[in-house]
Amino acid sequence: MEHTEKSIIMHSIEQLEALLPKDRRLFFIGIGGVSMSALAMIAKEQGYTVGGSDRAVSHNTEMLRDAGITVFDSHDESHIKGYDAIIYNAAIGEENPEYKAAKEAGLPLIYRSCFLSFLMRGYKHGIGVAGMHGKTTTSAMLSHLFLYANRDPAILIGAELPEIGHDFRSGSGDDFIFEACEYKDSFLSFHPSVAVVLNEEMDHPDYFKSLAQIRDSFHRYMQIPGEGGCDIINCDDENVLESAKGVSARRITFGIQNPDADYRACDISFSDDGCGRFTVYKKDAEHSSVPFCHIALSVSGMHNVSNALACAAAADVCGIDADTIASGLSSFTGAGRRMEYKGHLRDCAVKVPVYDDFGHHPSEIKTTLEGARRMHCRRLRCVYQPHTYSRTAGLFDAFCTAFDACDEVIFVDIYAARETNTFGVSSEQLAAKIPHAAYDPDLAHLYSYLKESSQEGDLLVIMGAGDIAKFAEQIAEK
Repeated sequence: MEHTEKSIIMHSIEQLEALLPKDRRLFFIGIGGVSMSALAMIAKEQGYTVGGSDRAVSHNTEMLRDAGITVFDSHDESHIKGYDAIIYNAAIGEENPEYKAAKEAGLPLIYRSCFLSFLMRGYKHGIGVAGMHGKTTTSAMLSHLFLYANRDPAILIGAELPEIGHDFRSGSGDDFIFEACEYKDSFLSFHPSVAVVLNEEMDHPDYFKSLAQIRDSFHRYMQIPGEGGCDIINCDDENVLESAKGVSARRITFGIQNPDADYRACDISFSDDGCGRFTVYKKDAEHSSVPFCHIALSVSGMHNVSNALACAAAADVCGIDADTIASGLSSFTGAGRRMEYKGHLRDCAVKVPVYDDFGHHPSEIKTTLEGARRMHCRRLRCVYQPHTYSRTAGLFDAFCTAFDACDEVIFVDIYAARETNTFGVSSEQLAAKIPHAAYDPDLAHLYSYLKESSQEGDLLVIMGAGDIAKFAEQIAEK
């Protein structure tokens, strides 16, 4: 049993096979979300009749409608009439009218991650990428590599992959690549045979109350592959190593600093655009590190060197040869909203490149901006939208130093998501603590300021996990 605000029934794959023959009609509550829309599309492609609801029209809901899926733009108990089972996620509370109606009617309520595990059945390699940050970029990088290797993988990640035009793909090969989200312990209902762990640190303070709780959750995640599977873990991260103690699955390590890593990046250099060049060394049967392949990345930052190491290890475990790994990783150019180039600042007297990034945890913000600084700009500017009051309050001090690589950071109002501000925290408070920061709640005024104050050699990053991406689209043109 998983414990969140409510008790969630965790169905086994065998139970779901009995509940969900192909003639079933499935209703998705919150169908417009990134992962829920992808699951709905995969379910339709696998032969199910699919419908769902969300609170607002979006790109995802329009995509679903275009695919012939019924989508309601509100939540109402009448919507579930005629459906056989309900799929929902951690954001759906017991007060949701569709959830309540399904419960009263005795319809199966199936948690999102359980349904994903059900869809993964039959694949030889279920590769789950977990970590407090970096998992979308890494799972996108891994997906690109497996596509490059002609493995025909199934894919479910958190951002659009340019070569498939979506964040999901139904594949007929042996591999299913997916993000394993830790929020509310969702990843504990997945069944990866290869469990990748990138990092662990404090996040989601609305659920995780301590680092010890996080380490325990990741320990249980690493246990899932069992003796027949393996964990691929970052041995540069002390919390990851602590979580891995006593785990029965085979352990494979990657790292940059740790000389004992099974896969290690050496001879690291960076191109003028900040992209890493390095040689991967792999331990052989005698535990000696020998050259495995050389990688010249097309994405910037030291963090992507580490991400590529994780991908190289996972691909090698799954039987992809070293030359293909090197070529595939070198040709990866990024995923949607991960330092995604949007164009130049619109109607500006000087050419200022605009990048959009999903970063919302202090560590990933810091790492991403340090990578942007390597792109040889004269001045690095950032517009940041904090994500949730609980995270902003719980990690406030870390946010105060996360923007050190910037010459200027401008905060807009916090994106509330599912929360109300019971913490008394604000973006204005953050800006007051950072010498090179300002606060501007008016996006129209902010756009005017950015245009008027821009200088030759500037680089602008629009960052956050909320609706700030719309601002990036509005102010940039290619």
